[in-house]
Amino acid sequence: MKIEILKENLKKGLAIVEKIVGKNLSLPILDNVFINTEDSFLNLSSTDLETAIRFWVLAKIVKKGKVVVPAKLFSGVVSSLPDEKIIIEEKNQGLFVECKNFKNQIQGFNPEEFPIIPEFKDTEFLEVDGKRFCQGLTQVVDVASFSQSRPEISGIYFIFSKNTIKIVATDSFRLAEKTIILDKPIKKDTSFILPQKPTKEIINILGDKDGNIKIHFSPNQTMFESLMEEAPGGHPHPQVQIFSRLVDGEYPNYEEIIPKKFKTQVVLKRDEFLNQIRTASLFTGKVNEIKIKVKPQSKEVEVFAQDPDIGESQSSILAKIEGEPIEAAFNYKFLIDGLQNIKSSEVIFDLSKEDGPCILKPMGDASYLYVVMPIKSA
Repeated sequence: MKIEILKENLKKGLAIVEKIVGKNLSLPILDNVFINTEDSFLNLSSTDLETAIRFWVLAKIVKKGKVVVPAKLFSGVVSSLPDEKIIIEEKNQGLFVECKNFKNQIQGFNPEEFPIIPEFKDTEFLEVDGKRFCQGLTQVVDVASFSQSRPEISGIYFIFSKNTIKIVATDSFRLAEKTIILDKPIKKDTSFILPQKPTKEIINILGDKDGNIKIHFSPNQTMFESLMEEAPGGHPHPQVQIFSRLVDGEYPNYEEIIPKKFKTQVVLKRDEFLNQIRTASLFTGKVNEIKIKVKPQSKEVEVFAQDPDIGESQSSILAKIEGEPIEAAFNYKFLIDGLQNIKSSEVIFDLSKEDGPCILKPMGDASYLYVVMPIKSA
């Protein structure tokens, strides 16, 4: 193999594929990047067996071939080179990297030992606006939490139905649901649970890209694909593909815990409410508990926190209130997370009872809701 490539393009590709490469003591081959030539492209691939990434870089292919080299070392070498054309040549599983007055040799491995990354040919797929999709993922991804006993809630639940995608995550104490409207209805309803780690990689890698993302389906894996903006010859060509295994299991019937009726509904300024919770959190000590007291008569919401070793904090915010007086205690971190994922200037806070699930949602936007459980009184 011998190719010529611009440092900037190669560095960009390596930065993406090395995201999932780490110190794997049991399978050291996973610490490497698989480099392969395809027509006018250099293809870079990495995998940790749960997630895989493939990235295509434009290059001048002098001689076709493939090689496997340590990802971090190769990336470090490329980063240290001048911003010039790089010549890369493979000889006897070694990679020779030349640029101006730099010559480096990296010892590689047998490409046949690198795990096979699945192909998604003739599989069902749909297209969705990339930025809108990744913004939706951002609103739910951090709600999921690892659970060894219930691996299904460790992942993100995707429901594809008619012209919508619903994205759901929970850790049993709170739940977030985001609905994204598709431009075209899908042919067949489907659902799957995607692990949290590849979901975060999708956001990191595809979140800033313009254009659509293609989501490909198979029974036990899925693939998210973004195309090049300008491919040679004007033919569509992938820029990056992110593959992931799916979580095996059935997601809980989460809709059952979303309350349909409320004792009290509060509408308040998001930023002011968030700031008061942050201030109160300084006085919660190790318990993370703050109390929210809704006073319909005076049209205000009181935020209170107390710790005998620190002191106490009390503040109030004017609000539009419908319903009964109510008081409930919450983990302040859960309230902050929910409010940070809401971008509207006003937020609706629905409270059902002192120990029942409550809902935070943006004013004027029915596509997002955040369910949070109060802390039960002792």
